[in-house]
Formats: sequence, structure tokens, C-alpha cells
Amino acid sequence: MPIILAVIAAVTGVLFFIMRARNAADAANELFDMANDVRLAARRFGFQRNTNVHPAENIEDPNIAITGIASAFLELEALPTSEQREALAWELSKTLNISKDDADELCILGRWLVSECGGAGAAVTRLSRKLFRLDPQKFAPLLQVINGVLAQSGSDGLNTRQTEALDDVKRAFKIR
Repeated sequence: MPIILAVIAAVTGVLFFIMRARNAADAANELFDMANDVRLAARRFGFQRNTNVHPAENIEDPNIAITGIASAFLELEALPTSEQREALAWELSKTLNISKDDADELCILGRWLVSECGGAGAAVTRLSRKLFRLDPQKFAPLLQVINGVLAQSGSDGLNTRQTEALDDVKRAFKIR
């Protein structure tokens, strides 16, 4: 009887470690897929990363900068919920006259830019300056996207970090 129990315990142990290894492989595949999504979104919008240059400085499309600022603005409150991310994609689609698929890919790229800038606060400042250099007329669409997302998400107002970020955007666009 003890031999049978030892065999069962050994088989159970082997199955346990096989399942753990399979779960680790699945997690690695998901991580690879996420990185691949960012790479494909960047390629689709013509974003090219040069060495020794910050990714925000390589932006040539104002829509990418608008998406990055809006993503960072959402993160200043807390991590965005799936509803807020969906609201951002719909608002980008409506305001920038792009398809929903393009807006989803822009959201992926915008979130990556925020992480590359080292956080939401730094991203708002850096991407606002870049957007102003690309096209100073894009301040109105940026505010429309931010206001639309806040209205759809049911936010009851701006918190202090978002108010400071809005001041940073105004400073970048030289608005008093």
C-alpha cells in the first residue's frame, strides 16, 4: 500500500510541475503578443524609433501625441478601467475621424509612450511640447478628447494631478 501511495504522490507531483511550466509558457506567450501589438501599431502609424533619441521625439503624427496625452491624463486619476479605455478609443475615433480599429491601435501606442516617458505626469509634459511643435492647432481636439472621455467615464471633476497636468498642457501651448 505505501508503494502505491508513493507512486500516486510522484505522479501528482510531476503533473503539478508540468501544469506550472505550461502556465509559465502561456504567460510568456501573452507577454510576447503584447509586445508584438505595440510593434505592429507603431509600424502601422509610421512610427520609427531611432537610437539615442527618446521615442516621444520621434513622433511625426499629431494623433499619436494626442492619444499619448489622453492616456496619461486618464492614468493621473488611477489605472484606467476597461470602460475608460473603451471610451478613449471611441472618443479618438469620433474626434480624429479615424476608424475604431485605428483608435484601438493608437491607444496601444499611446500607453506604450506613457510608459516610455516614465509615468503619466512626465508624459503629459513631454508629449504636450511635442504636439505643440507638430501642430499648434491640435489643442482643441486634444481638449475635446479629454473632456469626452471624462464625461463618458462619469468622472465628477478633475483631481489635483489632472488639474496640474492641464496647466502643463496650457504652458506647452503658451496659453495663459
